[in-house]
Amino acid sequence: MKKFFILLVLFPLVSFTIHKYYVALTEIEYKEDTQSIQMIMNVFMDDIEIAINKDYNTNLKIATKNELVNINEYFYKYLKAHFKVTINNEEKTYNFIGKEYDGDIVYFYLEIENISQPKSIEIENNILVAHFPDQQNLIKATIKRKRKSLFLSSKNDKGLLNF
Repeated sequence: MKKFFILLVLFPLVSFTIHKYYVALTEIEYKEDTQSIQMIMNVFMDDIEIAINKDYNTNLKIATKNELVNINEYFYKYLKAHFKVTINNEEKTYNFIGKEYDGDIVYFYLEIENISQPKSIEIENNILVAHFPDQQNLIKATIKRKRKSLFLSSKNDKGLLNF
């Protein structure tokens, strides 16, 4: 009877374990007045910290009083290695405008200048997938009020949006 009681208590606890979701969102918008592509990427702070700390053998200490002074350099280096943007069949370099912390999310602000008329945007995004195989990266793009989306993962980390 004692074993039965233990099983009765433990079964629900084991059955409903907490499952962490690994999802990052990147919003892309073409600004006709400035002829630029503006991007905002949000990533879970602890996930990006684990990835960068392991990849670059460092300790970022994100959002603490001991945060690395040159943390933006690590962020930009990581993003350049794992997030690529091709506009009209030409790979583009984006500027790292900055970052912002909000709760457990870090927002990265990126921009590509001197874009006259984007007809296609190809995204390669394998952010975090080396460390979190279940990572999914959602891309939402808006150009002249047309919205398109991509859902990228470790099995398919590249997609094309035509406008």
